[in-house]
Amino acid sequence: MVCGRSVISAAMTAAPARVDAAAAAIPDWAENPRYDTLIRRRKTRSVRVGDIWVGSDHPVVVQSMINEDTLDVEGATAGIRRLHEAGCEIVRLTVPSLAHAKAVGEIRRRLEDSYRPVPLVADVHHNGMKIALEVAQHVDKVRINPGLYVFDKPDPSRTGFAEEEIAAIVARITETLEPLVSLLKAQDKALRIGVNHGSLAERMLFTYGDTPLGMVQSAMEFIQICDRLDFHNIVVSMKASRAPVMLAAYRLMADRLDAEGFPYPLHLGVTEAGDGDYGRIKSTAGIATLLAEGLGDTIRVSLTEAPEREIPVCYSILQALGLRKTMVEYVACPSCGRTLFNLEEVLHKVRAATAHLTGLDIAVMGCIVNGPGEMADADYGYVGKIPGTISLYRGREEIRRVPEQEGVEALIALIKEDGRWLDP
Repeated sequence: MVCGRSVISAAMTAAPARVDAAAAAIPDWAENPRYDTLIRRRKTRSVRVGDIWVGSDHPVVVQSMINEDTLDVEGATAGIRRLHEAGCEIVRLTVPSLAHAKAVGEIRRRLEDSYRPVPLVADVHHNGMKIALEVAQHVDKVRINPGLYVFDKPDPSRTGFAEEEIAAIVARITETLEPLVSLLKAQDKALRIGVNHGSLAERMLFTYGDTPLGMVQSAMEFIQICDRLDFHNIVVSMKASRAPVMLAAYRLMADRLDAEGFPYPLHLGVTEAGDGDYGRIKSTAGIATLLAEGLGDTIRVSLTEAPEREIPVCYSILQALGLRKTMVEYVACPSCGRTLFNLEEVLHKVRAATAHLTGLDIAVMGCIVNGPGEMADADYGYVGKIPGTISLYRGREEIRRVPEQEGVEALIALIKEDGRWLDP
């Protein structure tokens, strides 16, 4: 059995080499040193999911999952629409039975009749061949869990697996996977091979332990079967509830895929992250770390909250890394004894007035010491230079000074002058 800690350590040390390689390329980008050019994404193939493309040639895609029972057609349809209207680009729903799979067809019809087509993913577990074949008719992607797709109840008396036993299991997986792959291939639909750390198959646990390497091997078994069937519309995920395990698994997976010539996109997520601030921080620690290394083509933040609340977190992660621009980027100093106005209050007012805009960087700086220098990349600056007076900047250029009480209105007027204002 492989030591989990040593495997994690090996995977964690793979990151500096990747970062060093990226740093070595910096001279090639020197003419445009903006922060959003500094992340070089791992090159992947493009995989279509409805009208959305997943892969390195496309923006990182945001997705989530409804929590309504799929048999509740009306409720599930409403849940999908709420998520999509909140900015979710791909929506997943659970399909635990054949009845659920058939209900998805009605959900899709209702969406198309009363709203619009939404890219849908069906989540299929436990011996799901018949379920997967039915639901594949109604969705754009099917997600299977390698640890459960051909599920055998663990044998408490087992001491290991003989080679012929493993070969027989692989043959059974191939037999059950081939009809699904053939259908997806014929309809130009996608498959997510979604490994979960907590549901590895018994043979993987015996051979590799409860480790990131076991997760990678679990995915590779299915990827190699798909390759033999000449099917390549694949997205891969390596989810775990602990960020260090998740990081190690994705790094190992990316290296293994590239080494074997499988440029498949990666779906990132820390599963079962919880709720509140910690759930958001935990998800960000895993997702943002990998995105910054160039790994990841679609993301889901898994919170124990209403699914719509996951979407702002996803976009905030992507915007913070310069991978998507979907809201105003606010640059603001933390305030200190030099600050010449109530920074927190003013930032709140500026945000309230401008948060509906997109594609702008607005800096709110409390004093001249940090102001022009720290906000050099901002489109507009709101700076306290002298008591009671605000200096407004366009880029690095000071445009005008106004009384503090007129600062927010004057900022809006400046944005309007430049033709960059939209009414809420």
